[in-house]
Amino acid sequence: MATFELYRRSTIGMCLTETLDEMVQNGTLSPELAIQVLVQFDKSMTEALETHVKSKVSIKGHLHTYRFCDNVWTFMLQDALFKTEECQENVGRVKIVACDSKLLTQ
Repeated sequence: MATFELYRRSTIGMCLTETLDEMVQNGTLSPELAIQVLVQFDKSMTEALETHVKSKVSIKGHLHTYRFCDNVWTFMLQDALFKTEECQENVGRVKIVACDSKLLTQ
């Protein structure tokens, strides 16, 4: 299964990367094993989001910028409103990165 490395830029992905870098620098972990951990993280995040997340959200806001490059959409929104069935949240600025999931099966 192919995966994107998008989730490495999330808070948990960045913490994992920092921890792995620290462990490699201390000699606790080999660089090869650290890379394997990151690849497994990418696979696990993709699988978890596909199988465990059932919530739907609607997003409204001012579209400031959008890009499409290498089959990846990037949207920059201002004054965004996120709505679920249970709650809603206003966010001043948000960046949404979306990839075509069909690319994962190729």
